[in-house]
Amino acid sequence: MCGLLVLAVIFQPQLTAVLDVPALRTGSTVFVAVCVQAMPFLVLGVLVSGLIAAFVPPRVLRRVLPANRGAAVPVAGLAGVALPGCECASVPVARRLMQQGVTPAAALAFLLAAPAVNPVVLVSTAVAFPADPWMVPARFLGSLLTACVMGWLWARLGRAEWLAERALRRTEAHHGEGGRWSVFAESARHDLVEAGGFLVLGGLTSAVFNVLVPAEWLETLGGQLLLGVLVMAVLAVVLALCSEADAFVVASMPGLPLLPKLVFLVVGPAVDLKLIALQSGAFGRRFAARFAPATFLVAIGCACAVGAALLGGA
Repeated sequence: MCGLLVLAVIFQPQLTAVLDVPALRTGSTVFVAVCVQAMPFLVLGVLVSGLIAAFVPPRVLRRVLPANRGAAVPVAGLAGVALPGCECASVPVARRLMQQGVTPAAALAFLLAAPAVNPVVLVSTAVAFPADPWMVPARFLGSLLTACVMGWLWARLGRAEWLAERALRRTEAHHGEGGRWSVFAESARHDLVEAGGFLVLGGLTSAVFNVLVPAEWLETLGGQLLLGVLVMAVLAVVLALCSEADAFVVASMPGLPLLPKLVFLVVGPAVDLKLIALQSGAFGRRFAARFAPATFLVAIGCACAVGAALLGGA
């Protein structure tokens, strides 16, 4: 890094001549704007998530869930409001819930809802879409409905043998020698490093979109709503953005209607490449091979249904 800085100082005139072009200026402006807007929410989210991981044991949720599996699913989904943080954190929490006796249907509903319906994500969405206040309730309802539908589907059709044995092995959480503050520091550090990296990638992607993708292409997606929905759904899976920063990234994409943007915001926290990898490691490949495609389709359907009702297909 020091070597690169020295070279940048030595060759500053040449670098300035190469980099001082309108496209790069526009891209760098978009990149910095996305990162600066999203970073406060990202930091707040990982701090609160670390506090909850350290001071609120998962057994608290187990005690408040109804005994009936069907009723436990929406309650677990609403309990996701209490876990601000990146979706990466919801996978180990959901596995721990299963290990502590929570029914898998409720634990999976919590897994899908937690990164999408918590206050930090909703506030960041409101800041990213100041002119479209209905995006906040639309994202909340679309994500919560996705979590509930997947929980009920698992309660109806899911099989225990699809889950790896390690996911159901009963354990009790402990804080080890470092104490609760050590758990808090480690959780916050891990979430910040993981989510910050994806935020940078998302900012770069948004900058590339604004510079390299012709406006006519986005206008084409805007004129073909079904194509726009499908493209944004696939893009949400591939980009794998943090749920606390994705609203700023998608809001910076001009020319798209609100419905494809809503699909992006609902699909992303529910299923993406990093989540598929995490779920495969935590619950087994047989589980991920079935759960991820089903979640993708359900999330698109729920987002379109809620968007048509609240956004009017805009």
